[in-house]
Amino acid sequence: MSILSDKQIRELCVGTSFYDGDKKTPPMITPYSTGQVRINHKGERILSWGQGSYGYDVRVANKFKIFTNINTTVIDPLAFDDKNYVDFEGDCVIIPPNSFVLASTIEYFNIPADVTGIVLGKSTLARCGCSCLATPLEAGWSGELVLEFANTTPLPMKLYANQGCAQILFFKGDVPCEMSYASRNGKYQNQTGITLPRG
Repeated sequence: MSILSDKQIRELCVGTSFYDGDKKTPPMITPYSTGQVRINHKGERILSWGQGSYGYDVRVANKFKIFTNINTTVIDPLAFDDKNYVDFEGDCVIIPPNSFVLASTIEYFNIPADVTGIVLGKSTLARCGCSCLATPLEAGWSGELVLEFANTTPLPMKLYANQGCAQILFFKGDVPCEMSYASRNGKYQNQTGITLPRG
């Protein structure tokens, strides 16, 4: 197994490698930026996103689910109650102290059957006490990635939409897997937006 370089990632997103004979497979990341973006359309500094040396920095969308204990429900991963969240849409969300928000990426993924992705948090957010948690992007999975941003501090914290929020490292297996996420009909296949736990 080896980590994919910028050249290999770019080939899977805009190159010819996603043509399999006459069949065209979709790009691995859509939309895709060939370089790291650090300035927005207004000329303001932002948390970077786009292609890095050995990974890709994704952006957070502008819809959030803020965790709340106002309804004092029990958290059950097998029968999740959506009353545990408050919906919010905007350019910036406030993560309550010692709490978290869910959000999805702007980017949509089509992971090849011989590739898997590992999500890591951004250094700037980590230095502020914001942890980004996500499960791996499994071989054959497609969809927008749902991320958890946990505020580990005793103070409110801002998280900005349309900015870099996490980095994904992609690894190519030496041998394609026998059972991909798509072939086993994974429950989060083709998800868009913030998908809550499906027991």
